[in-house]
Amino acid sequence: MIDRKGIASYLLITFGLTYAVEFALMAMGVRFDLPQGTYVGQLVVAGLMWAPALGAFITAKFVTREGFAGTGLRIGPIRPYVVWALLMPVIYAAIYGLTWALGLGGPDWRLEAFMGMMASAGGDLTGAPPPGVLMALVFVTTTLIAPFVNSLFAFGEEFGWRGYLMPKLLPLGKPTAYLLMGVIWGMWHMPLILMGYTYPGHPVLGTLTFIALLTLIGTVLSEVRLRYGSSPLAGWLHGLFNSQRLGLWALLFWGLDKPLLGGYSGLVGIAVWGVVAAIVLTRPPADAPGT
Repeated sequence: MIDRKGIASYLLITFGLTYAVEFALMAMGVRFDLPQGTYVGQLVVAGLMWAPALGAFITAKFVTREGFAGTGLRIGPIRPYVVWALLMPVIYAAIYGLTWALGLGGPDWRLEAFMGMMASAGGDLTGAPPPGVLMALVFVTTTLIAPFVNSLFAFGEEFGWRGYLMPKLLPLGKPTAYLLMGVIWGMWHMPLILMGYTYPGHPVLGTLTFIALLTLIGTVLSEVRLRYGSSPLAGWLHGLFNSQRLGLWALLFWGLDKPLLGGYSGLVGIAVWGVVAAIVLTRPPADAPGT
């Protein structure tokens, strides 16, 4: 049976808070495709990643008074944390390898585009390490260190989306629940897309493309969360995704001019995550406790 009261309260709080802040930023002229939006906007995005958790907490504690027993607040087995930490760079390598092979963008081995952006933004490049050293440092940092930081913010989303909302939608059946989760999650990001986030110059197509991408990524996160009974694990996967997104691949393919087609955000990313989702759906891990 669908908990309409809980779902409505959760969505109202989560979207209300997020949209109020982001449309206020939009009214102030903040853009994510301009240097000033890069710094201010990222801080706001990081903070608002906890809006879904706040919506879930207020709803479960004060509106429905159901508590948090069904939100998957358990760490679960360590093995999937390690496996996904190893898999995420491989998934990104496949995405950007295909992007390069299809002629949708190529790696900038000298990092000229990135260095040019830093210089134009007033960055001091004196003493900057050679491109090869910088790439190695970024890869190591975003693979071994950044996930632990990013997953703390990502858990704010996952406690709300996969911990609270997704189980509420499961009575509709997994296909419907996962599709609705993708649409809702994508629409939650819509103000950012309108401000030039990820798809500058493509507000409508960008939003639709992001919904498709998040439906597939969300399917993986939802399936893993269910099988291991752990919303922190979903937060870890989300943090791994964000760490790689902001890491080596962003440097090598800086300013990718076909975001609707290539890279993690385009059709290539959608295709690769479609394959990953299909594998996860059809081959459950051996150490999963079940749903």
